[in-house]
Amino acid sequence: HHFRTRRRIIVKMLLSSAVRKSLASSLSRQLMGQQSSLLGRTAISRAASVRLLDANHTQHLLASKHLSSAAAAIQEEPASKPSPPSPPPAAKEETPFVPSQRKYKHFQNVELTPAGVAIVRFDNPDKKVNTLSFALMREAQTMWEADIQSNSDIKSIVFTSAKESGFIAGADIFDISSVQDKSELVPVIEEALNFFLHMKAKEVPMVAAIHGPALGGGLEWALWCDYRICTDSKATKLGLPEVKLGLLPGFGGTQNLPALVGIQGAMDMMLTGKNILPAKAKKMGLVDLVVAPQSLESVAIETAEGLANGTVKKSKPKKKSLINRLIEDTPPGQNLMWSKVKETVDKNTDGNYPAPYEIIDCVKYGLAHPGMEKFKHEREGFAKLAATKESEALIGLFDGTTQMKKLSSGAEPIKVKKVAVMGAGLMGAGIAQVTAEKGYDVLLKDRDDAAVGRGISYMTDNWEKKCKRKRMTNYELNTNSSRVTPLSDHTESWKRHFAGADLVIEAVFEDLALKRKIIQQVEEVTPDHCVFATNTSAIPIADIAAPGEEVKRSENVVGMHYFSPVPQMPLLEIIPHAGTSDEALATAFAVGNKQGKTCVVVKDVPGFYVNRCLGPILSEVTALVKEGVPLDRLDKAMKKFGMPVGPITLIDNVGVDVASKVSNYLASADLGVRMGGGDLSLLSNMVEKGWLGKKSNQGFFTYSGKKGKPSIGPEVTAYLKDFTDGNTSDLSETDIQNRIVARLVNEAAMCLQDEIIENPVCGDIGLVFGIGFAPFRGGVFRYLDSVGTSSFVDMMNGYAETKGEQFEPVQLLKDYAASGKKFHGN
Repeated sequence: HHFRTRRRIIVKMLLSSAVRKSLASSLSRQLMGQQSSLLGRTAISRAASVRLLDANHTQHLLASKHLSSAAAAIQEEPASKPSPPSPPPAAKEETPFVPSQRKYKHFQNVELTPAGVAIVRFDNPDKKVNTLSFALMREAQTMWEADIQSNSDIKSIVFTSAKESGFIAGADIFDISSVQDKSELVPVIEEALNFFLHMKAKEVPMVAAIHGPALGGGLEWALWCDYRICTDSKATKLGLPEVKLGLLPGFGGTQNLPALVGIQGAMDMMLTGKNILPAKAKKMGLVDLVVAPQSLESVAIETAEGLANGTVKKSKPKKKSLINRLIEDTPPGQNLMWSKVKETVDKNTDGNYPAPYEIIDCVKYGLAHPGMEKFKHEREGFAKLAATKESEALIGLFDGTTQMKKLSSGAEPIKVKKVAVMGAGLMGAGIAQVTAEKGYDVLLKDRDDAAVGRGISYMTDNWEKKCKRKRMTNYELNTNSSRVTPLSDHTESWKRHFAGADLVIEAVFEDLALKRKIIQQVEEVTPDHCVFATNTSAIPIADIAAPGEEVKRSENVVGMHYFSPVPQMPLLEIIPHAGTSDEALATAFAVGNKQGKTCVVVKDVPGFYVNRCLGPILSEVTALVKEGVPLDRLDKAMKKFGMPVGPITLIDNVGVDVASKVSNYLASADLGVRMGGGDLSLLSNMVEKGWLGKKSNQGFFTYSGKKGKPSIGPEVTAYLKDFTDGNTSDLSETDIQNRIVARLVNEAAMCLQDEIIENPVCGDIGLVFGIGFAPFRGGVFRYLDSVGTSSFVDMMNGYAETKGEQFEPVQLLKDYAASGKKFHGN
């Protein structure tokens, strides 16, 4: 009894530290709350803060959720050609394969060494990367039976890739989308699993030799092997990112991974979908060896020979520490562990994403059912998730980001080697940082050395943090730093440096005269082909680029609207004016893509797209406060809808002054009645009082410290009582959500109607990556398809009758409602 009591105490102590640190902390940082992920945390990654872009503050109203890694997904294959705006999911057509000297489409011919090592190289010449498609799995079975199964000379096998791009980037997501009845996936997965079991049954050692990405189904293939070797290349990464698409690993991953690396390490990988780099993979037991890329195949062959003759031992799960044995292998430890895992998932997903819960269920089921039933349970769970609207939405976002890697015009960009950034503030320094990281030579210029120094310090601090987190080497830090040349007005040679610039990105104060003066200075010292991009948030690009005394090369001027903080935010709005050349637009798009941004081309109108859609939201929030809806109820309702933070917390985070200026600017622009219905004096009066939000420790909420929970103080309570004339409202959560979302969706539809955005895909990506619109809903237009445009229009008409013409549906919504059309697919 005394021993059991002490063991319970020890387990609780260990769980309170080990589990909380290894799971709660890790999952809280990386598990989706948002993206995204596109687009990490289950489908989404949380950014550091929320920003609102203002004419004077160069900040953006952004959400803290977005698809991580640009909707990092099971498959990382780049688009081979521009896709139509919104095609229905369909299987890709395979190029007919005619055997000649090469016997297989997805594999090179099997090579057998004198020592009896069969080398199987993945290689589809039609694809830039290998993907685990239905066709590959069928051909793998054919190849195995013909060349391996009955060959007694084969003593061991090495699986590797003939492509420099990587091992296997994951399953072909379009195969999954092409299956209408998702229950039909169960026998398909079962056939694949039986093949893996058939491979194991030959009882010869199998080695996975990995260079580049081994993700999703690619890593699952490697997990069936007896030994895993990867390269130390920066390109090598291993992971199971299915959760980011609302799915789970279906080829045995939920069972094989925990058995290899332990439950905690496996849950961290599968619930976050994060990539594991080589050093960490070796440390956690995911791989057995890490070698130089040039040694990979020779070491793999040598290892395979050793496994066959007994000189090399088969890989075994890494021995658990006492702490982990108590956590993972004792009933009280497991109970507390699973409780903490669920608590963390609940907190970060708000129950909006079914995939993490299904992954947890599969792992727990496998622990309780060690036989073959666990694999059946897994594939049934996969098919169930594939049929959910959440998975469909997340796959749609992934498909959208793939489509948007190509510019529809097809124009050729100029070749850019050197990029100059004007302005070394947070925006300019952030732009310079992501530009240098992608290999460009960067000129960073500001008015004086002190300003440039602050920008250089910002970049260096960020890179040093990456080094500490093992996301960058010291060599890479030094290389990036060497690419940046600091310049100021006092640098005598700055004009000579700018003479070699191919692109200049301006990130200075929002002043039209200043921006045109900068163009004049730049045009005097740069070559004729140099493109000038302005990072303005509000000034029309046409005004900045208007031909005149200051601007001679108007056709080279384009808008590049970054979101802050630039290194973290994935979205980039690119805004051509009527006279922007195709080459200038293509150049901005190509540089933005290389910087790692998802680029959305939008029309030159006030607010562009993202900020334009935010204006009506701010107006409606002030209307709801005026009616007496409690602040905490507003926040809670929108978080439950799937937004990263509530609107009141959002305004405090970005600055009440910033929100006030942006909303008043848009109210005086061309949105008309769509900015009506609210009382923007709510914000302007707070600015006069000095209540600027979190940065001044007083906004709607009072902030007492880093750890103190924000509260509503007596002064704000009195102010709101006066503002609302003492009115109170018990408006339902659904009504709050519907009114705010209706204003957002209506403006997005207007942007599509007025061709401010090119198609619904752009609209969805822009608002998911720009403000964190609930990714599990797939964006505003997929949301409309889901709830039905007709029902949505009826709802808006009801609000228009009771609340005013600001809720009048735009004509495009009325047309879709009448016809029954959908924005995506049929």
